Amino acid sequence: MTLRVAVVGSGPAGSSAAETLAKAGIETYLFERKLDNAKPCGGAIPLCMVSEFDLPPQIIDRQVRKMKMISPSNREVDINLDNEDEYIGMCRREVLDGFLRDRAAKLGATLINATVHKLDIPQNNTDPYTIHYVDHSEGGAQGIAKSLKVDAIIGADGANSRIAKEIDAGDYNYAIAFQERIRLPEAQMAYYNNLAEMYVGNDVSTDFYAWVFPKYDHVAVGTGTMQVNKASIKQLQAGIRARAARKLVGGQIIKVEAHPIPEHPRPRRVVGRVALIGDAAGYVTKSSGEGIYFAAKSGRMCAETLVEVSQGGTRIPTENELKVYLRRWDRKYGMTYKVLDLLQTVFYRSDATREAFVEMCADRDVQRLTFDSYLYKTVVPANPLTQMKITAKTLGSLIRGNALAP
Repeated sequence: MTLRVAVVGSGPAGSSAAETLAKAGIETYLFERKLDNAKPCGGAIPLCMVSEFDLPPQIIDRQVRKMKMISPSNREVDINLDNEDEYIGMCRREVLDGFLRDRAAKLGATLINATVHKLDIPQNNTDPYTIHYVDHSEGGAQGIAKSLKVDAIIGADGANSRIAKEIDAGDYNYAIAFQERIRLPEAQMAYYNNLAEMYVGNDVSTDFYAWVFPKYDHVAVGTGTMQVNKASIKQLQAGIRARAARKLVGGQIIKVEAHPIPEHPRPRRVVGRVALIGDAAGYVTKSSGEGIYFAAKSGRMCAETLVEVSQGGTRIPTENELKVYLRRWDRKYGMTYKVLDLLQTVFYRSDATREAFVEMCADRDVQRLTFDSYLYKTVVPANPLTQMKITAKTLGSLIRGNALAP
């Protein structure tokens, strides 16, 4: 037999999974509802992703080597990457997603422009799943109702995952990312040539941060928040617009976008022969809100496990075999999520703690540790002396900012 796998959603997670499966010669179907979809997203990717996922230079709009952290009192701390070979990649999601999706299709995945709305779940370990979907490549927006039988499914359909609902994967809390794409006059845009800004403060986000990230011909100006009512989001976006106002003079809004961001992994990420990856699984980090790399990585790791346990697509895997992917994932990244969760809890709870956080970011050892962890996805253990120094400086910053008060 040849294993048939459906991947639902063709963002970085789904396309990376489909590419891995197709390369292994497994019959792969890649479903995408909107082929021109551009997820609202800061669009920052770490350096290691460029090489690991063979991303060509045209995917990267800007190579950011300077980061400005701006505290609630508008204290600015500059963080610079001195090594010219190092940078944070800024990309537009429609460009990145389109490239990864097309590459998966070229390697053999069957791309289907469709909305998946229901699964028929088999009663045993060998019968196929039936996917019910509306095909948009025929019959326009209304589409034509169709179905497909497959042996395994990878859900990569984002925070509002239909696949997660169908397998009763459980709910999670989510934040909202809201951003405006603003085209700036040339002189203003030059300021953001290789610079990104992060703002913290209750006025721009009560539990996260706001950003100005440079893209090809515009900046993405946005905020993330757990306050999901429209009035609060509007107020916080007005806050970041006000804080960055003088740098955005003459800017023209070309797009407004919003999207939910999961706050923690779902209770169940593998059920039967269905596995969740990316936002559908809840793989967005606290504190930094990073999700693109982890989405692509989870897609690849899940697919690699599926190839392995199905012996190259020659047998149907069991739920326990598919859960090998979860054990590998949690072993590799579990600590990263815990550490960033703790950082968000400690530093994002008040303006006093945010001031302390920005002050701490001025330290060169902290900067190096942070950048190494972000760029290369390895929590680089500093030597004990440096570690003690960082701990002392962290406590000092918190005490000076009166941030340890309950």
